[in-house]
Amino acid sequence: MFEKVLIANRGEIALRIQRACREMGIKTVAVHSTADSEAMHVRLADEAVCVGPPSARDSYLNKAAIIAAATITNADAIHPGYGFLSENAEFAEIVADHGITFIGPTPHHISTMGDKVIAKKTAKESGLPVVPGSDGAVISGEAAIEAAERIGYPVLIKASAGGGGRGMKIAESPTQLQESFQMATTEAQAAFGNGEVYMEKYLACPRHIEIQVLGDKHGNIVHLGERDCSLQRKHQKVFEETPSPALNSAQRDEIGNVVCKAMSKIGYDNAGTVEFLYEDGKFYFIEMNTRLQVEHPITEMITGVDLVREQIRVSAGLELGFEQKDIAFEGCAMECRINAENSRTFTPSPGKITGYHAPGGRRVRVESGLFSGFSIPPHYDSLIAKLIVQGSTRQECLMRMRRALHEYVIEGIDTTIPLHTQILHEQSIINGDYDIRWLENYVAQLSTEKK
Repeated sequence: MFEKVLIANRGEIALRIQRACREMGIKTVAVHSTADSEAMHVRLADEAVCVGPPSARDSYLNKAAIIAAATITNADAIHPGYGFLSENAEFAEIVADHGITFIGPTPHHISTMGDKVIAKKTAKESGLPVVPGSDGAVISGEAAIEAAERIGYPVLIKASAGGGGRGMKIAESPTQLQESFQMATTEAQAAFGNGEVYMEKYLACPRHIEIQVLGDKHGNIVHLGERDCSLQRKHQKVFEETPSPALNSAQRDEIGNVVCKAMSKIGYDNAGTVEFLYEDGKFYFIEMNTRLQVEHPITEMITGVDLVREQIRVSAGLELGFEQKDIAFEGCAMECRINAENSRTFTPSPGKITGYHAPGGRRVRVESGLFSGFSIPPHYDSLIAKLIVQGSTRQECLMRMRRALHEYVIEGIDTTIPLHTQILHEQSIINGDYDIRWLENYVAQLSTEKK
């Protein structure tokens, strides 16, 4: 087992990894920018190394500085968390070249699933259902029109190297397609340094459902059920729950087994999430995230499996400590992502926390690096906390989440707590009857009413 792990991340996920390491008797090294020198993940680590100025490009994305920090502290493994360098195949290779273990899948799997065109091709060859679309990248407006005629309008143009909704455009006619194609390629080039795009059939009202998998280096693979991540704004997840209100146990077992067979076929190891759009009883693969997910705690809550601990164990060459038959799903769990944003305008709200009180009680979990007096820097993602609850039933879970949101106090900045409180009283959410368009339509309606 590792003696010391460097955590190449910040905020709540850095703390989450620290906690797992400490419970396993592993020492930790925190890296941080000058803006995060007083952050909780820095305070609680066994050692801390400043890797650069506030800009993420010069600190948390600075490969050379992070490798140097691992070298001078004699860390024998690096955990990248999520975001930043977690899905950077080049970084994973550099880590290995320096004799340090990368806690994650192989560079090959990161690279394969990081290119959306190759990922879709690999998924299809591995037996996963895919959205009807172009055969690989679309390199010209003329080729886009030909592909759209074959797929059928409306179509969705997506960046091959993309994510988070950047480089993504919808076209409902040949005329609109020409303009959307140009906009998508330009945006993709600016965001990712790669203007390549591909096309898929645009699904009108799907849900976003993902399957959590775990594999080891000995060929063992299991799935830990699904998460419903359909409540999104601008393709960014806002609220997640498990199990999905849209699936029954037979559907869950079926898609879980299909995913496990596909992962076994490609030899995947470590934690990963296979994401689907789900509409009219059918699943359509959209991407795979070769890392830990922001929403992993809800899976841990209903299965009892510590995903970070298992990541560390399998990276050290150990076998999974359980088989598929050992996985039991208990009740329901939900997560609200708390952002430092105005609930109405979604304007970022960095600043000093003047008062802080986290909710507690039975089956309530808070993942956050916040504390009273801490100043949230303006340089990074606005996610500042995750509120997770678990209940025996979905109704119990909803009531517990409402209560926990009511208790949560974060003063000095705007947060999205009021938005979560509001949507959890909407009948569609209470009934579990929502899709990936629901939240944006709801927010647009609120904006109209305000005017």
